[in-house]
Amino acid sequence: MASLSVDGKHMPKPKLTTEQREQLFAPLFDRVKAELARIAGGDVRVHWALRRKLAKELTYLERGTPAHRKRLKEGKYVEQVALCAICGRVLPYKNTELDRIDAFLGYTLANTRLVHHTCHIADQKRKKYT
Repeated sequence: MASLSVDGKHMPKPKLTTEQREQLFAPLFDRVKAELARIAGGDVRVHWALRRKLAKELTYLERGTPAHRKRLKEGKYVEQVALCAICGRVLPYKNTELDRIDAFLGYTLANTRLVHHTCHIADQKRKKYT
């Protein structure tokens, strides 16, 4: 699936090849699972909590923290003069969505736009992401 980069060129989203999944990811994932089990020491509640914390922190590596995204939304609201980047209509201050132009480039001021939820859903359908 192609994505539109900031410079307007279509670039494929990075994906691991079958070989990379087998040779790089699978062994890494096995080591991570084994290490989680080891440090949990048989405590199923600690094991669960470690998995949750790891998942949350990995998400932050890709998406940034909620506070980071909130600051971006506030900056985009001002930059876009409270107008949806897709339809051009007025955005409410709350219940808007921060849309990445190119997912690989992350949540940055240059790589995001603020949009209505309905505009975002329609745009995702148009791009065949959903």
